[in-house]
Amino acid sequence: MVGKRLLGIFGVLSAIAGVGVASSARAQPVIGVPHEWQMDFPPSYTPLMERVASLHDLLLVIITLISVFVLFLLVYAMWRFHVSRNPTPATSTHNTVLEIAWTIIPILILVVIAIPSFRLLYYGDKATDAAFTIKVTGHQWYWSYAYPDQGNFTVESRILSEADRVKLKPNQPRMLAVDEEMVIPAGATVRIIGTAADSMHGWTVPGFGIKKTVIPGRLNEGWINVPKEGYYFGQCSQICGNGHSYMPIAVRVLSKPEFDKWVEQKKKSAGLLPATDFASATTPANR
Repeated sequence: MVGKRLLGIFGVLSAIAGVGVASSARAQPVIGVPHEWQMDFPPSYTPLMERVASLHDLLLVIITLISVFVLFLLVYAMWRFHVSRNPTPATSTHNTVLEIAWTIIPILILVVIAIPSFRLLYYGDKATDAAFTIKVTGHQWYWSYAYPDQGNFTVESRILSEADRVKLKPNQPRMLAVDEEMVIPAGATVRIIGTAADSMHGWTVPGFGIKKTVIPGRLNEGWINVPKEGYYFGQCSQICGNGHSYMPIAVRVLSKPEFDKWVEQKKKSAGLLPATDFASATTPANR
């Protein structure tokens, strides 16, 4: 009898442990969040953000060199042409070589900046070979995400109150947790089509390198491809009224099988049934 009881207890404990392991395996890590005293860009979570960071680094080098050069000229001019060293001012008014140089060199610098800038602009403008499209609509003051390629269901995303966040999603950051995230599969190119229902909004996720101003009556396009599963966060970046600061953006990245399960659940909740090729055998009521 004692042995059977011990086996039963071990069985219960094993089941509890199995449930715990399964739940921890299903839990998604919180990745794309801001940090205290953060001064640099967030880590790059998409190929687009990697190119944004690369262009930023290039511009930082160029502007640092220009600043150091201008500072050197200022200090040299103050020292060289100080009244104690140059009591009789020079009468030169033109220098052809110098004027050509300070015209040509800035043009070359602008060309060096323009080429990667335009490449980045067009790289992030249109999605190539997108797996599917999500239509993002900004409202006062929440977001909605429509999935036209998955049955055309819509998910509405609203900020959680602090009490609900602590109760439902305690591991997610305050003022960024929402009731429903935008869900995408990992490693898939997703086309983002943005618009607004009332006023202008800004769909911005810094770690993705995407910032799209959504405008009523217009469609703006972008794309994301997030290789790593987890939760990522952003905020509305366009002042849109007194609820502007309560429009967080949350993106949940799942594996492809988990994403397909999520889609089926949403389609079922929305009452979207798969089409059938079989005719109905029910006799019409008007016959």
